[in-house]
Amino acid sequence: MSTPTSAPTSSRNAVVAAFRIGSVSVSPSVVLAPMADVTNRPFRRLCKRIGRCGLVCTEQVSSQALLYGSERTQRMLDLAHDEHPVSVQLFGACPAAMADGARAAADAGADVIDINMGCWVPKVCRQGAGAALLRNASGAIRVVEAVVRATTLPVTVKLRAGWSAEELTAISLARAFESLGVRALTLHARTAEQGFEGAADWRWIAEMKSSVSVPVVGNGDIRSPSDAERMVRATGCDGVMVGRAAIGNPWALRDIAAHLAGEEASPAPSPAERLAVAMEHLELLASEYGEERAVRHLRGQLPHYFRGCPGAARARARIHRATTIAGVREVLNLVLSAEPC
Repeated sequence: MSTPTSAPTSSRNAVVAAFRIGSVSVSPSVVLAPMADVTNRPFRRLCKRIGRCGLVCTEQVSSQALLYGSERTQRMLDLAHDEHPVSVQLFGACPAAMADGARAAADAGADVIDINMGCWVPKVCRQGAGAALLRNASGAIRVVEAVVRATTLPVTVKLRAGWSAEELTAISLARAFESLGVRALTLHARTAEQGFEGAADWRWIAEMKSSVSVPVVGNGDIRSPSDAERMVRATGCDGVMVGRAAIGNPWALRDIAAHLAGEEASPAPSPAERLAVAMEHLELLASEYGEERAVRHLRGQLPHYFRGCPGAARARARIHRATTIAGVREVLNLVLSAEPC
């Protein structure tokens, strides 16, 4: 079973150890990216404990759904005592609803309020929210202004470089947002049109960093500690945000954090440890969502915990047919009983 591990550092000096978002210290300087259907409370807690994240982020929370009193959306604001500091990410295009959402997040105990201007999914953009705001500067500014005025918490914005290669608006928007009181910015170095296709262009992160005085967090194509170091050295960014590489592998966050801090690498987790955390993840989710829903929800994520093991493809197929925690445990025990990963 493969897992990213830190290469031995040639120097004990930190690459980047910490940064601040207003009064909030982000240490280590590694942030768990907000990911729909992934960064729920159980996963955030695992990433805080195992991954040593300096900051974790919720899934994107719809300000309109909060306004309409959605119980499911309201539950997304349930924060655990052991995940702080935590950022609640809101999306929406209505300034008043976004302001209400920010107040609700603050009441729920958020440490940071993040505004989503990077989601390219059509159902979000059709609302004029997410990355659609990159094409609507006046609307984006009204949203940011309303959220900053609504809360005393530090406000951040996560952007893509622009809607397309012909519409690279992030830098000009970043300057405007800084003037409105935004305390940090995160840039995913792709355009909305790219989705997750193609390579992230880290030059856009460097350009944003040189254009504003608030901290800039770099995001896009960080899969290993060496990727994180290359991004920091190439762009001057204050921290890194890691998303897909952490799915089923919170140890990737730990290894990146240690490498950036100039610390020695920890031993890679054993197959038994990885599968034990997979079960913990499932059981935590079941305690909140119920067993059937938790098993269904994690069918696509659990196989990441045993990627690279003998028989992983067969085990993945069996996971997709499982309906109970006992059924998942049986599959993971079979993985563990095979030859060492």
